[in-house]
Amino acid sequence: MLAQSGHNLWLIDLPSAPGEFQAKSLHQQYSVEATFLPCDLEFEHERSRVISTIREAGGPLNVLINNAALVGTSDLRGWVVPFREQSLSTWRRALEVNLTAAFHLTQGLVPLMEKTKDASVVNIGSTHGVMAPDWELYEGTEMGNPAAYSVSKAGLIHLTKWLATTLAPAIRVNCVSPGGISRNQPEPFVRRYRNRTPLGKMASENEVASAVCFLAFPQASYITGQNLVVDGGYTVV
Repeated sequence: MLAQSGHNLWLIDLPSAPGEFQAKSLHQQYSVEATFLPCDLEFEHERSRVISTIREAGGPLNVLINNAALVGTSDLRGWVVPFREQSLSTWRRALEVNLTAAFHLTQGLVPLMEKTKDASVVNIGSTHGVMAPDWELYEGTEMGNPAAYSVSKAGLIHLTKWLATTLAPAIRVNCVSPGGISRNQPEPFVRRYRNRTPLGKMASENEVASAVCFLAFPQASYITGQNLVVDGGYTVV
């Protein structure tokens, strides 16, 4: 959606991701410049390298979207396991990727964004950062809701508010907290999720992307410090 709107893009993802292919595809389809920057956001030195690369390019930088995260389906030891088995090492890794990386990238790229009119940061939170898990959703599946995921997303939502007051008026900072996004989850989970959601469905990626773009673009010029929950009403019941 950003490319459709004519934005040139930096794509930051793990070295194993198909970033080069995605960059070429976006360029061919939308005639925008898209550059892939391989980076494991868990590591400070890799984040610093990416920040330096973007800053050396000189900008402008209109929008920063902090979207990467270790999620509830990640194949990590001590992650999607009962609470007593969740490991401290994986807790630390999750907070580093889900929360510290957003702090670091925002801090490092603010100098470029301050030179840009209508600059904004959009963090990607989660309904799990707003409310405690409903464990019945996961019964009979290999899915789960590790403590570090929920806590890191709650921290990201509050970081959004803190940054909004700190970076104003030059930069707006908002958060989008999606509910469950349809990605071929086990049928029992999908059925239970739909049954407890007023709109009776899981989200599509486009429905979340639309909310991100709304907050990123100038039409939301008087909105900052907000957490827009895109969940079909899941958190209101």
